[in-house]
Amino acid sequence: MSYSKEDLEKHLKEEHRQSPFSEYLKEIVYGGADGIVTTFAVVAGFAGAGAAAQIGGLGTLTVLLFGLANLFGDASSMALGNFLSIRSEQDRYKKEEDKEFFEIKHNPNMEKAESVEIMKQQGFDQKAAQKLVDIYATNEKYWVSFMMKYELEMANPFDENPYFTAVATFMSFIFFGTIPLIPYLIDSANPNGFILAITATILALFLLGILRLRVTKQSAIRSVGEIVLIGGVSAVIAYIVGTFFRI
Repeated sequence: MSYSKEDLEKHLKEEHRQSPFSEYLKEIVYGGADGIVTTFAVVAGFAGAGAAAQIGGLGTLTVLLFGLANLFGDASSMALGNFLSIRSEQDRYKKEEDKEFFEIKHNPNMEKAESVEIMKQQGFDQKAAQKLVDIYATNEKYWVSFMMKYELEMANPFDENPYFTAVATFMSFIFFGTIPLIPYLIDSANPNGFILAITATILALFLLGILRLRVTKQSAIRSVGEIVLIGGVSAVIAYIVGTFFRI
């Protein structure tokens, strides 16, 4: 059965269509989880140290101020770090890619021999490997892409947009990281603020896990349970560390 170009384009568009959440799931989960745990660490640290109880009304206000400062500072740091990381990887990839193009043009026989050996390691016999490499050699761009992936084992970082990635990390960090502070934002004088912050943190981790579940379609135990468990352990550690500085 033959398909028209329009049918193929429609199939590819529908089959491989990704939502923004799917495309930036790594940044959303990474930024969100770090935002929740990092912000709660401030709250837990103060609670563990007993600061709020010792300095009265200023205690919860201090928690709020430190929490917000930490929230925006860390969100900016993570976003910038993500941006620079991708840009650096793109620069490194481009450098190695240029070297591969040079080798293909000036020493094609050696590159073909290397490619054949890679093909054989992938399970092709000598004849099939040689035939495939001869075909690859007719398209230098694809051949270089093949060598980058299988010889140098480098994924193409140009599939990632460093600007959008940074924004996704920042926004996820801010959104999820704000949730543990909501009880203090609503009523900074509430004596049960820390208990409510714990509840908000659990809900934030659960919400992040649900988002991961909807995108990955994995089991609920893995998608939600991993995030809640890992985030919960980190939060407990933050509280325990705070107790060492009790005043």
